[in-house]
Amino acid sequence: MTTVEADDWLNNLARDRADLDRSTTAERVAEKLRDSVLNGDIKPGQQLNEKALGEALRVSRNTLREAFRLLTHERLLVHEYSRGVFVRVPEVPDIVDLYAARRVIECGALRRWERAPEAARQAVRDAVALGVGQRERDDWSGVGTANVRFHQAITALAGSARLDEEVRRLLAELRLAFVIMGDSRMFYEDYLALNEEILEHLEAGRVRQAEQALLAYLDRAEQHLVTGLRGE
Repeated sequence: MTTVEADDWLNNLARDRADLDRSTTAERVAEKLRDSVLNGDIKPGQQLNEKALGEALRVSRNTLREAFRLLTHERLLVHEYSRGVFVRVPEVPDIVDLYAARRVIECGALRRWERAPEAARQAVRDAVALGVGQRERDDWSGVGTANVRFHQAITALAGSARLDEEVRRLLAELRLAFVIMGDSRMFYEDYLALNEEILEHLEAGRVRQAEQALLAYLDRAEQHLVTGLRGE
């Protein structure tokens, strides 16, 4: 490549710099909004006010709209013509698809327990302990957040940043379905006990049994959500 060709390439990048800066900021905004979904702060069906969000985050309308576009692609938001942007309400086919993905990812990651770094194993323990602590404080929304962290920690046993990112998106979408279920205690109480059971198997070296318990957990949770969304 000649010097002139190299300079042309750099000049083209320089001309696109403003778009790159805006895109990077939009990704950070999208991450903050995604975290709000994961923590249960943003509810399904809620309309997002561009003006209020732009002022709160101190970003331009174009940047905010790019963040909305990213989250719409992730199925967390939906744009309704002439009405605005809303937090998406998951449907039954979404739940079935999400749990199909989770079985492959989380069960595969769980098999790496014995080879995973100690810090990764400790994150699983910490997530269970957090859930127990929130239960003792009767904070069932907090138990839900701890449950999300538990499954993120399970995925992190695989040591793949790409899988971590994908599961974060899947769990954000699922958190919207959890909110629809209503009573946090009724939904999360039994699942915290299952998290404890899975960890007990792992600590005892019973990885196969832990995987079977996780599969049973995911089957039960999927049916629970599907039944709830259908109003049965």
